Amino acid sequence: MSLSEIFHQLLHDLSHTSWYEYMAVISGIVSVWFSTKESILYYPIGLINTITYIFISVEGHLLGEASVNLYYTIMSIIGWVMWSRKDSQHKIILHISYSNKKYWLYQIAFFSFCYVTLFFSLSYFKNIFFQGIIPWADALSSAAAFTGMWLTTKKKMENWYWWMLTNIVSIPLYFVKHYVFSSFYFLVLLILCFFGWTEWRKKMKAS
Repeated sequence: MSLSEIFHQLLHDLSHTSWYEYMAVISGIVSVWFSTKESILYYPIGLINTITYIFISVEGHLLGEASVNLYYTIMSIIGWVMWSRKDSQHKIILHISYSNKKYWLYQIAFFSFCYVTLFFSLSYFKNIFFQGIIPWADALSSAAAFTGMWLTTKKKMENWYWWMLTNIVSIPLYFVKHYVFSSFYFLVLLILCFFGWTEWRKKMKAS
C-alpha cells in the first residue's frame, strides 16, 4: 500500500467513524492516563471503553480482541476491588512492585498458553465463519493484552511491557480493518505506556 493510498484510507475511514468508537477511544485514553497516575478511576472509566470495544471487535470480526475486552471487563471489576483494599489503618494494601524470576515464568507461560489457544481457535473460525480474521496478529495482540491486564491488577511494573506489545500490534491490525481512529488510539496508548512506565518507576524509587 502506497503512502497516498494510506492517506486516502485514513480520510475515508475517519469520515465514517461511529460515535461509539469515538466514545470508546476517548474513555480508553482517559482511563490509561489515570492508570499512569495509579488512580482507582482507571477501572470505572475503563469499563466504558472495554464494553464498547466488545461490540466494535465483533463488528470488525476481531474475535480475539472481543475476547480480550470481555476479559478486560471482568478483570477491571476484580482490579477495582484489589486496588481499593485497605488495611486497618486505612492505607492501600497493594503497591507497585517488580516481578521476580518465578513471576516472569508465570507471565511467559500464561502468554504462550493464550497465544496458542487463540491462534488455533481463530484459525478455525477463519475457515468456518469469518474470512477477514488475521489469526497470528489478533492472537499476538490479544495474548499480550491478557497478560498485561493480569499484571495491572497486581500492580506489577512489567504490565507496561505487555501493553506496549499489544499496542504495537494493534495499530496496523485495526488500520487494515478500517478502524483508523482506533488505530490512532493505540498509538496514543503506546506513548502513554512509556509515560506510565516512567511514572511507576519514579514511585518505586520514591518508596
